[in-house]
Amino acid sequence: MDFEKQTHQSNFNINLNILNRWSPRSMTGEEIPHEDLMALFEAARWAPSAFNNQPWRFIYAKRNSPEWDRLFGLLVEFNQTWAKDAAVLVVVISRSKAEHKEADYPTHAFDTGSAWENLAIEAVSRGLVTHAMAGFDYEKARSELEIPDVFEVMAMFAIGKQGPKESLPQELQEREKPADRKELSEIMMEGKFKK
Repeated sequence: MDFEKQTHQSNFNINLNILNRWSPRSMTGEEIPHEDLMALFEAARWAPSAFNNQPWRFIYAKRNSPEWDRLFGLLVEFNQTWAKDAAVLVVVISRSKAEHKEADYPTHAFDTGSAWENLAIEAVSRGLVTHAMAGFDYEKARSELEIPDVFEVMAMFAIGKQGPKESLPQELQEREKPADRKELSEIMMEGKFKK
């Protein structure tokens, strides 16, 4: 993918890394440098959170590592058909109780989403792609990864270098393009909720 070329068109001028972020499934299977991977997690680390609780945690496995099969085995078959070519798989979890007083933490998912977005945008800036997934076994993730009850299993995502869409199964090739977005008028309201 040519990351100098803008993927989406926006109504207002915004950061091009945001416009160029999308969720391709085609990946090359190439290893990504350890420093680049750590930089993605570093970007996530700097996300904002309520009371600076930083509830996000990332459990990752690099391709061809002993941990890979454990994370890959969590995915539903559909996601396995393309995620097999990712460089890294990641499970995202979020602490649902505040650490300092074990109280409910109502914004933990919101805060963890901010960390994921930081990571995804940093990936774009490094010429990498990410694809988030809900299609995996959440309970199996909790048990096999030994995730404590105080954390919620949120999502999984794949990281890699973008490959040609022809490497995907035929039925996925047509879907391998950036998705449109709703108009601003559909997602924002001034003053109160409007239908």
